Amino acid sequence: MPSVPTLTLNTGLPIPQLGFGVFQIPPEDTKKAVTTALQAGYRLIDTAQGYRNEEGVGAAIAQSDLAPDELFVTTKLTNSEQGYDSTLAAFDASMTKLGLDVLDLFLIHWPLPKFDQYVDTWRAFEKLQADGRIRSIGVSNFEIAHLERLAAETGTVPAVNQIELHPQFPQAELRAYHSEHGIVTESWGPLGQGKGLLDDPRIAALAQKTGRSPAQVVLRWHLQLGCVVIPKSVTPERITQNLDVFDFELDRADLDSIAEMETGARLGPDPNEFDAR
Repeated sequence: MPSVPTLTLNTGLPIPQLGFGVFQIPPEDTKKAVTTALQAGYRLIDTAQGYRNEEGVGAAIAQSDLAPDELFVTTKLTNSEQGYDSTLAAFDASMTKLGLDVLDLFLIHWPLPKFDQYVDTWRAFEKLQADGRIRSIGVSNFEIAHLERLAAETGTVPAVNQIELHPQFPQAELRAYHSEHGIVTESWGPLGQGKGLLDDPRIAALAQKTGRSPAQVVLRWHLQLGCVVIPKSVTPERITQNLDVFDFELDRADLDSIAEMETGARLGPDPNEFDAR
């Protein structure tokens, strides 16, 4: 079973650098997929209220032989529940579904600037952390302006910002800001969401050179950037393969080849415009 390295959050909590994401895994398939991941050696599980599969995550955790301190569980506040009081109620609902007493990491899923509630929402996050119900608090899809406003108005810097990040959209400016302010970068959509990234001939050439799969090459790239990465799969072989990326490295020429893939184009929504609730 691979030994997954950890990064240290600004709360002092270690977070595994590679975890298992359950985005778009149907609720009825989630328990099986998470069970497979836990058996393979994953210890970070990332879900969200909006994925509607927290119950499956909780069922897999309850069925496992793992103690709570052996796992790192993340969930995210769904957009419709932003606001101070609604955040507190939504958190309680998630904890019931997950079957947990304390959550490792809670994220605001999107900033939704049109509704201007993320600062009030963040104050509820601060209370939950102060009450000992969450070990670390963070955000997802926040841009620099959103992060600066949180820091200015609350004084609490997020432990994590989970953002769209892959070789076509490497987010260098935002990653540099995170590094400067002690925020861990976590990559979602790390393999390009099945939209052609893994078919790029430059990735294929590196896969042949290293004797690895295209997905393993891209995951290794995320790790060497210093990011936490959370690939998703429901195929047992790929779940196991995605974790087998700690016994090889990409060299400078490899990284330069991947850098050529940058397009600057998002595959997901723009956080400054996205307002779906």
